[in-house]
Amino acid sequence: MISRISLRLLAPTTSEIRSFDYHEAFLDVRGYRCFDNSLWLQGLTGRLRNQPKQTLTEATFRTHQPMQLSRFLSNALARKTAPSSVLRNPSKSDTLRSDGCLREALLEMAIRGPEMVFAGYVALLDECVEKRALREGQRVHAHMIKTCYLPPVYLWTRLIVFYTKIGLLGDARRVLDEMPLRNVVSWTAMISAYSQKGYASEALDLFQQMLRSETEPNEFTFATILATCTGESGFQLGRQVHSLVIKNNYESQIFVGSSLLDMYAKAGKIHEAREVFECLPERDVVSCTAIISGYAQLGIDEEAIELFSRLQREGMDSNYVTYASVLTALSGLAALNHGRQVHGHVLRHEVPFYVVLQNSLIDMYSKCGSVTYARRVFNSMSERTVISWNAMLVGYGKHGMGRQVTELFELMTKEKKVAPDTVTLLAVLSGCSHGGLEERGLQLFQEIINGEHGVQPEMEHYGCVIDMLGRAGQLQEAFEHIQQMPFEPTPAIWGSLLGACRVHSNVDIGELVGHKLLELEPENAGNYVILSNLYATAGRWEDVRNVRHLMKEKAVIKEPGRSWVELDQVLHTFHASDRLHPRRAEVFEKVKDLSLKIKAFGYVPDLSCAFYDVDDEQKEKILLGHSEKLALAFGLMASAEGVPVRVIKNLRICVDCHNFAKFVSKLYAREISLRDKNRFHHIVNGICTCGDYW
Repeated sequence: MISRISLRLLAPTTSEIRSFDYHEAFLDVRGYRCFDNSLWLQGLTGRLRNQPKQTLTEATFRTHQPMQLSRFLSNALARKTAPSSVLRNPSKSDTLRSDGCLREALLEMAIRGPEMVFAGYVALLDECVEKRALREGQRVHAHMIKTCYLPPVYLWTRLIVFYTKIGLLGDARRVLDEMPLRNVVSWTAMISAYSQKGYASEALDLFQQMLRSETEPNEFTFATILATCTGESGFQLGRQVHSLVIKNNYESQIFVGSSLLDMYAKAGKIHEAREVFECLPERDVVSCTAIISGYAQLGIDEEAIELFSRLQREGMDSNYVTYASVLTALSGLAALNHGRQVHGHVLRHEVPFYVVLQNSLIDMYSKCGSVTYARRVFNSMSERTVISWNAMLVGYGKHGMGRQVTELFELMTKEKKVAPDTVTLLAVLSGCSHGGLEERGLQLFQEIINGEHGVQPEMEHYGCVIDMLGRAGQLQEAFEHIQQMPFEPTPAIWGSLLGACRVHSNVDIGELVGHKLLELEPENAGNYVILSNLYATAGRWEDVRNVRHLMKEKAVIKEPGRSWVELDQVLHTFHASDRLHPRRAEVFEKVKDLSLKIKAFGYVPDLSCAFYDVDDEQKEKILLGHSEKLALAFGLMASAEGVPVRVIKNLRICVDCHNFAKFVSKLYAREISLRDKNRFHHIVNGICTCGDYW
């Protein structure tokens, strides 16, 4: 905020005045340099006499009445060639004309001096807010101070809004603190500014001050403050705010209800969010989108889709944010056909293709196994953010397409329109890891260390390098890299190395890492399973029994393997040795039949994937019961010839199932997509995009 002492600092220098037109020069004379009316009038007269074209005259200024003044200001500020909504890209001449009106209005303010009225100040401040005109707005504020004008609460609040829109929160706060009288709008304007800029603690502190001042919050105050209640401590405060909402009977108000359910959803309390949603007497697109987004962000994808379908039947209007949330849920389910339908719905209803919606489409197509469509959406974008690049890079990486990852990254750095961030470099490192490009990945990591990309290396970047070395079989180097890290290694990093030891059958390092993990994460079933499987691969069955006994002692339960296949918009679920599917007998027979046929083409079951101390025949039977084989067999049975089969697995796909799918793809001329929890395997004519490297 401007103080009287600092007013002279705003005065332009002599050289600056020479570049102004006479209106601007007059404003300097009256507003900031002279305090004596006779002096500023003499200065004005001298300047005006030298101007051949005068829009306003001294006589005109002298004869203005207060009501005429406010009308003049309104007319001057409204004098534009077209509404702002029409002029999306105003020409230079339009901009100059509009700025001229503002300068003319400021000149009128300077002439009137103490006779300036409320309506004139309001019109000027509104225009300054609209144009984000900092210097001009400061002049209006300075004029109030110098003329000893005492603004009403409304005008004080407009000053707060002006400074917050410009981004000067400190000045806005000083205006609020100097107000002799504040109302709920004043408090809410400042709280909202803090909230929008991410200053949650300041917003909450100010809200508490407001309550102590005995000012009653309104629905907009509650909606704003609830948006700041994030994180563990914020959520506890949010529950207290919720009690105030109930006490003040605002719970059923649409703005407050939407903020409440959004707060609960972001805190992972989706059931509480759903209760708030169901209790709303009326719902709008914001509240509906908030609850759908809440389900999608928590990975409760089926519930998100079911709720979206229900709300569509009830006539809910959707916007681009709604569709983006639905696409997030569909990407989690890998429901490509549903995703295509949503894309078609967006096109038919001519929903604006904002960047966030296009990013969601890229993510959906990538996670549904259609990376080609994802690239088409990416290429069609007129504007790309760093999230757009990251989504496409991650998509290629998940499909094991390391070469495409590096090529796209080179294109990004060559264009120099968007700078890579931490996630970008993480995606490229991961792509190199999954694509077997360890040399390029290590080179990039060294570039990050040297600061060539403007990003400091973080724990995740080191984790990617360790994963890269582990996949390449360089287990000793990976182990040494962990020991030399500037960070304390996380369980995820140790787990990556343990998984690599299992793949490459390195019991020495794997045993050491496995026991380290059992100490760090005694409740994580995955660590027990991988260590047990490592012992099984080495034939150390006594150690296998010891690990499994330890799991029982600690009541650690392994997540059962499940696979899904979508046919005719119905998702079919299969478990290992499934006994629940209505067509299970047919499916088991189909798997046996497939096994016999592909054996004739060279398929040999990989018995090392059966981690039980039984004979080979029994091991082969166990392998035939894997959920991904059952889902694949059902997909072949229930779909037309030549139609691609897409299978989703909740755990890592085993080597034997991967080989099984490759032979089936070649024998039946089928395109097969296998998606596990880490990546995609796109198999065409018996060849997988992973290059048998994953």
